[in-house]
Amino acid sequence: MKQILAIESSCDETSAAVVDCSDVFDVKSNIIASQIELHKLYGGVVPEIASRKHIECISQVVEEALTEANSTFDDIDAIAVTYAPGLVGALLVGVNYAKSLAFALKKPLIPVHHIEGHICANYIASKDLKPPFVCLVASGGHSTIAKATDYNNYSVIAWLPWWSSYTAGGEKWSP
Repeated sequence: MKQILAIESSCDETSAAVVDCSDVFDVKSNIIASQIELHKLYGGVVPEIASRKHIECISQVVEEALTEANSTFDDIDAIAVTYAPGLVGALLVGVNYAKSLAFALKKPLIPVHHIEGHICANYIASKDLKPPFVCLVASGGHSTIAKATDYNNYSVIAWLPWWSSYTAGGEKWSP
């Protein structure tokens, strides 16, 4: 596999990236449509609004990712998509878009666990990183401290439920 189109819609950002995997992970494009300003009005992410915004912009985000990478669907070897955890409605938008695209283009579909995606992003950011290592995954209600014992083997050392008590605007939430 050489080029992967990756799609992410687990919360309040719609993103698509084209990653060249021929030698090392080379991110050719990474387009993010953020909803932060919209959700600040409500003091945090509103799942229904997030899902609707994903529907509105996912096609444009994917097209922009392909354009920035100077790629077409013909250049893509597989479609990757975040399948869990996250906001169910938001995930459904990304998963259904990716499944439809993979089916129409006759390309393999690669399901990606959201937390594993955060861990693996370290390989892109730090080319020399090799397991074993311990990392902090700061991702809302799914924040963890994890240990990577191999490239595809991770274990949770600790869940961090306190992280989910912060709003999309970064303020501490209290009932």
